[in-house]
Amino acid sequence: MLPARSFGRFLKRTASHRGGEKRVLVAGLGNYSLRGTRHSVGMAVLGHLAHRLGVGNQWETNPQCHADLALARLGDVELVLMRPRRFMNVNGLSVAAAVELYNLAIENVYLVHDDLDKALGKVALKPGGSARGHNGVRSCISSLHSDRMVRLRVGIGRPVGEISVDHYVLSQFSLAEQSLLPLVYEKAAETLLGHIQQNHQSQADSASAKKAAKAPLKAEET
Repeated sequence: MLPARSFGRFLKRTASHRGGEKRVLVAGLGNYSLRGTRHSVGMAVLGHLAHRLGVGNQWETNPQCHADLALARLGDVELVLMRPRRFMNVNGLSVAAAVELYNLAIENVYLVHDDLDKALGKVALKPGGSARGHNGVRSCISSLHSDRMVRLRVGIGRPVGEISVDHYVLSQFSLAEQSLLPLVYEKAAETLLGHIQQNHQSQADSASAKKAAKAPLKAEET
């Protein structure tokens, strides 16, 4: 990760964004000081995603968003990758700051987070709706005044026996679980990128259809 003084260079790259080009924010939710825990698996997915997109060494600290950011490309879509530097229950403040900074539509915001109700190895997209008890998502809904953000839920499973949920989510993955994580991260990245591409194509097709509908009809030759 690069120091905060590099933020000026980051702003220059931000300003060079081409007009009409689509931007998408992908935020990996978690506790920045507790990376590597189950609750911060969203941040781990973002790390994998950044390496896959060739920007794994380009994270820069953004003081305005209080987060680490990296810019990447997926075809003609620019991805703003984010790892908030706040506690999970106030991650939404960082996400909202990025939405304002980049003038993003809510439907172009993706949240990647852990899910107790899915087994490790399972990932699923959720198009919006309630936080389902997740404090990081609840913070994002509150800060953005919307629940329409796309969520990528990464299963971590539920604790077995006497272990409390709080202790479980704030603990490191077991050695057996860690052996599965590379496949989990890749599956999450594949699902995420596939949806972004599909969503971008759908939005582009819709815009083209609206443009065609507004075009004046040519007079028929007689």
